[in-house]
Amino acid sequence: MSPRSASVNEELRRRSRERLLQAAVEMVDEHGFEAATLSDIADRAGSARGLVSYYFPGKRQLVQSAVHRLMHRTLEEALEREPHTEDGRERLARAIDAILGLTRDHPVLMRQHMAGLLQAEGFVQCPEQQRLGELLGDTVARYGSEDVPADYPKLRALLMGAVYAALMPGAPMPLPVLRAELFQRYGLDWSMGVPPESATDSGARAQDLSRFFATEARPEQG
Repeated sequence: MSPRSASVNEELRRRSRERLLQAAVEMVDEHGFEAATLSDIADRAGSARGLVSYYFPGKRQLVQSAVHRLMHRTLEEALEREPHTEDGRERLARAIDAILGLTRDHPVLMRQHMAGLLQAEGFVQCPEQQRLGELLGDTVARYGSEDVPADYPKLRALLMGAVYAALMPGAPMPLPVLRAELFQRYGLDWSMGVPPESATDSGARAQDLSRFFATEARPEQG
């Protein structure tokens, strides 16, 4: 048997990493961070336990990368859904609703993510986090910011604050109230994005996360 080419090996590594990211999201979402062991995540992904350490320093880094992937792809899907628009205010409304929607649909996962960010290592500088940052930065630019490096961190902080407030044990704030505050802050109409009363099918879609993790083979590039 002839050895695999470098491109084939790269594709196999990519797909293995994607399966681990998807499995991490699913296991933490279902069982919580502490109960979802690396062995369980590897089993769900159909990978060897040692392969996790090859890609990620530890469970916290794996889970944070996985959640950043979920956030990035959820945001990307919201921004590009039909009817497609280049209107900056509408795109910002969709971005806000995408993050609040994840908080509503995956409270265990998002609560753990917020808690993980307060650990000593803070943000994991991974490709998933970078893509999320680029997409939010582009959203701020399309909204009309004249100083994206300053305005993007403000938006990120406001979104994180809303997620914390919505998930605070014992004293959660209603998402519609938090949405109204964010929309007022940015001068957005309530009818923009995905108003809470129109999000009727989110529960069913929230169960299947596979569309956010590209574990299929990539098409050949011509």
